[in-house]
Amino acid sequence: MAEGKRVGDVPLVSLITINYNQAAVTCEMLESTRRLKYPNFEVIVVDNASAEDPTERIRQGNYPNVKVVVSPENLGFSGGNNLGMKHAAGEYFFFLNNDTEVTPDLVDQLLAPFQTNSRIGIVCPKIRYYSHPTVLQYAGYFPLNKYTGRTWAIGLGETDRGQYDQSGPTDFAHGAAMMVSRRAVEQGGAMDESYFLYYEELDWSLQIQRAGFLIYYQASALIYHKESISVGKASPMKVYYQTRNRLLLMRRNVSGFPLYVFVLYYFCMAIPKAALVYALNRQTPYLVALKNAVLWHFQHKIRRPVQAVTPSAVAVS
Repeated sequence: MAEGKRVGDVPLVSLITINYNQAAVTCEMLESTRRLKYPNFEVIVVDNASAEDPTERIRQGNYPNVKVVVSPENLGFSGGNNLGMKHAAGEYFFFLNNDTEVTPDLVDQLLAPFQTNSRIGIVCPKIRYYSHPTVLQYAGYFPLNKYTGRTWAIGLGETDRGQYDQSGPTDFAHGAAMMVSRRAVEQGGAMDESYFLYYEELDWSLQIQRAGFLIYYQASALIYHKESISVGKASPMKVYYQTRNRLLLMRRNVSGFPLYVFVLYYFCMAIPKAALVYALNRQTPYLVALKNAVLWHFQHKIRRPVQAVTPSAVAVS
């Protein structure tokens, strides 16, 4: 990854987004980048083997500083973003979901914490729902429960009344919008591509923290996410990746007694409960997805980080 030039004292920021059969949605996000006040940015659109190449449609939109990278195969969230970084020249990588809408000073606000603390590796904005613009989706993350493999976003579903306007370190980044320094990527490594969908940003947050960096929530930065305020419609694919990757996250990042307790909990409580619900509802494809998610772990060797840790070992304060 060759680093791009600064304009005066202004570093180049590479906005990276992934498109998969959603060219219209991606173009809406690109249109919103015209509002950005920041003077030195590029946009890398990674197309994850969509049915139709979006390059010409994006070119016709004449959006500012956009480059389209077409992958011959669907690399998932982590693989697509890793590919985007290979084509990015920025000093900072700003990973954006294609179904987001930026605000004018978003990039400026996200860059500010990096200048105050060299230990900061990832900065995330406050995220609100686009369809409910006063409702929060993210204002930082609670710590990971090392016995259940659960965590959740601070403020999720709450009306924003300024109760989370205090910026500071947090436990995890949010994959919908996260700015990462090139230095943090070079020292912490790229995203683990075995996740494909779900849990990859949690794993990467632990990986970046393990390299000595902090995750930071910047309350003054705001972005809107078009994801539904509800949990969203389930699907066999969602069941498969969420089941598989929750266990993958824990196996890669937790060790010792907490991991032992989690495995007991997961296989004696969580998996049987889900299987019973699917069976009672006659959701055979979901049962198959659940089974395949578990079998995956018996068929694949897990690549553990250099130093597996419990979440408390990387907690920030």
